[in-house]
Amino acid sequence: MIDSYERCGLIINDQVVRTPVAIASMAGTVDAAYVLARADHIGAAFIGGYSIDEATMEASRQMAADGRAEFLYDDPVAALRAEVDALRGSGIVTGLNLRGSGPASYAAIADAIGDDVVYEIDAHCRQPAMTAAGCGETLLKNPHILAETVRALKNFDVTVSVKIRAGIADDDRGLARLLWKAGADIIHADLMDFGYARLRQIRNACPLTLIANNSITSFDRAMDLFTHGADMVSLARRSDERTLAGLDAAICRRADETGWYNAPKQLCRGGDVRSLAFCCMPVKHCPLLPFLETIGLSREDYMRIKREAVKDTPLEGGRMTCFGSLAWCCKSSSPCMLREIAMKEAAIDTPAYMREKRRLSEKIMEQVFDAVPNDHAD
Repeated sequence: MIDSYERCGLIINDQVVRTPVAIASMAGTVDAAYVLARADHIGAAFIGGYSIDEATMEASRQMAADGRAEFLYDDPVAALRAEVDALRGSGIVTGLNLRGSGPASYAAIADAIGDDVVYEIDAHCRQPAMTAAGCGETLLKNPHILAETVRALKNFDVTVSVKIRAGIADDDRGLARLLWKAGADIIHADLMDFGYARLRQIRNACPLTLIANNSITSFDRAMDLFTHGADMVSLARRSDERTLAGLDAAICRRADETGWYNAPKQLCRGGDVRSLAFCCMPVKHCPLLPFLETIGLSREDYMRIKREAVKDTPLEGGRMTCFGSLAWCCKSSSPCMLREIAMKEAAIDTPAYMREKRRLSEKIMEQVFDAVPNDHAD
């Protein structure tokens, strides 16, 4: 039986993610008990949001008085420790969605709780009481403070996620690069009405783990996001057991059958940077050439990176293919007799071929984002 790492290749906070389905935070609703009731069908959960200092706790009290569900407590550290302890041993990657009025508040929580969890900065909430307290969408309009908050958490060597709402910052691509350079590990993006096009922009701007959120209620919707850059999808209001179970089963079946559950579309069909794993040599006019120019990669470097990345792997061979190596061959969903012959010679089936392409894409991404100038955000 295929194991979770071979199936999806996902590790967050040094923990293998069982399935690329997560529960997103909903204040006053998503806590440890909520997550444990759905534990069989998720790989990660972001509990909260939790207010963590006096300013944001007062905002929570105001919102609760107005009828909104909120987590209210006297001691945030004690409350969070109890939730983390309840999820310990569950096999679920646990994230704490936090709302603080300044970087020091987040740092204090990380110092107290430790590195067993992912710390998610809530730059998403748009309730006036919270934005007035300096968190939520306020951080997207003041990205230097958001970056400072990421750095404050990373001082404690913890895994950091940032929950954003697309379209609020001046430039989501620039924001993604800023968060990456500040040390963030994950961007958890509520795509609002922007859809996969905005997600692809973020994917092409940074190498971080991307979790896509908003109206993910079907396998088809999840696949739209996976093929344009998402590593995981998250559900909030529709995180009922039936929906989660259906998504989990369909995605895992896809992974087992194809070898790469979130394989991108080919570049010529709207794929993201990962789709360079499927591109041929740069010898004709096609979307590859302007894309390489956009990401600041020369044709020579592109060819060198792929040749080096497939060395001593099953993709190195393929003398009968168009360019003499499976490194340059397309996605398995595109019919190709020569590729199939080369795969047979290499003794790899379709899932194995696509798993090798996934590893190739990871090596390409490492090189691309190592080479891109700091101020490049396309």
